[in-house]
Amino acid sequence: MDFNLSNLDFSIIIVYLILVILVGFYFGKKHEDAEDYFLAGRNLTWPIIGFSLFASNMSSNSLVGLAGAGYKDGFSVYSYEWMAVVVLIIFAVFFLPFYLKNKIFTIPEYLERRYGYAVRAYASIIAIVLNILVDISATLYAGGLVINLIFPQFELWQIILGLALIAGVYTISGGLSSVMYTDAAQAVILILGSTVITIYAYEAAGGWEAVKAITDPGHFKVLKPVDDEVLPWPAVFTGVLMIGFYFWGTNQYITQRTLASRSVRHGQWGAMFAGFLKLSILFIMIFPGAFARVLYPDMQEMDMIYPTMLFDLLPTGLLGLVLAGLIAAMMSSLDSGLNSVSTLVTMDFIHKFKPNMSSHQLMTIGRVITTIVMALAILWAPQIRHFEKLWDYLQNTLAWFCPPIVALFVMGIFSKKANNNGALASIIIGFLITAALIVARALDIDSALPNFLYVATAHFLICCLALWAFSSKGAHKSVEELANVVWTKKEFEEETIALRAEPVWYNYRYHGIALLVAVVIILLVY
Repeated sequence: MDFNLSNLDFSIIIVYLILVILVGFYFGKKHEDAEDYFLAGRNLTWPIIGFSLFASNMSSNSLVGLAGAGYKDGFSVYSYEWMAVVVLIIFAVFFLPFYLKNKIFTIPEYLERRYGYAVRAYASIIAIVLNILVDISATLYAGGLVINLIFPQFELWQIILGLALIAGVYTISGGLSSVMYTDAAQAVILILGSTVITIYAYEAAGGWEAVKAITDPGHFKVLKPVDDEVLPWPAVFTGVLMIGFYFWGTNQYITQRTLASRSVRHGQWGAMFAGFLKLSILFIMIFPGAFARVLYPDMQEMDMIYPTMLFDLLPTGLLGLVLAGLIAAMMSSLDSGLNSVSTLVTMDFIHKFKPNMSSHQLMTIGRVITTIVMALAILWAPQIRHFEKLWDYLQNTLAWFCPPIVALFVMGIFSKKANNNGALASIIIGFLITAALIVARALDIDSALPNFLYVATAHFLICCLALWAFSSKGAHKSVEELANVVWTKKEFEEETIALRAEPVWYNYRYHGIALLVAVVIILLVY
């Protein structure tokens, strides 16, 4: 197969990259303080937030990973997407108001106000590790696979280095503003590009009848039977829900966009808009994997399905546009990861111990941290090739690390009895379980364990139990301190009254109900 680009395709990609870098420099000149750099002045509106949430999540590793999973495992992988819609609704109702009320820079900062600094530091360290290993490195790896097809004379690590430098330039310069506005444009390119490849793949495969002729009917079911080895339906409502909650509700990489919202309403509307965009994933990113079963029945490398379809099916000019969409997806994930880690390190550690530093000094440190993180991701990204599927790498890594973090937030928001003593005990127990699971994987004995999603759920429940049990000892925060960090029924009732004064179409709860109805319809059809 010919993976060479025409001059037109190559020119389109180069022009796109230049525009992205110029946007970074443009916003870099407008920053006046740390709040501008890390949170875009807390002045973002719902369309920008929604597009950025979507683009940051649906990176090149998602495009590559979802197509591969759709080829091998079927439509069940969509459970991660529709469950994200459910989680976004929960996040908008219960968690986002508290984040914005406390005017925090980082999500772990909430944990300090709820428990203590040690808990904040632990959560921040885990977020930094996951951002580097999952969000940034996996994106570099997936993008490197595609670019390597075009330039096979270069080693994968050399391509990864080049991609990281390009993304780093505008992220270091422009901060969250450049990340958010480029994400919005990149989301549009991503959606259009994914739609185009879906149409071409459908026509080349000969339609659904050709796919159904060689595929078991169960392949097209989103919810799989209890005995399914990959994703049984009970695991969707346990492990997938829990991992989704970590990603959309407590992960700085994603939630930093909502922290920058102009108001609580704009943050909630942005979350609903992102949920609406997530519904499209089945049709524009998983469907192509199903069509590829007809086009490439003997494909062994799942992560090569999507890039192979691009070069095999698309004509000159259109290939350049869709590749620009793929690169846009990669850039969205890279800039988001780099900016979030920079914010975590700067605000959770450096600013904590050097509170008198000026905003200009904090911005400078943030840029230095971004550079260091970029270097670490470059070193790790090539190692991801040792996993059979990129999607397995992404989900397994999250399942190892996120249960203790989710326990801290869930118990912290909904239980007044949880305290710092219980949180520390939960962290220790959770970390030991995480370490044991990693060792089991390294020794190749994890196959003796139940489905990793069930293991992650058990991990989460154990951490919650430990937090509750050990909270019986130690000091508890006062009623006044808990008022701004613990959810109560009164909070919900007050918001209900406020929403009644607004037009129906402004009510984000109705948006959430509409999204749930759409999810149910999709699940009934598939």
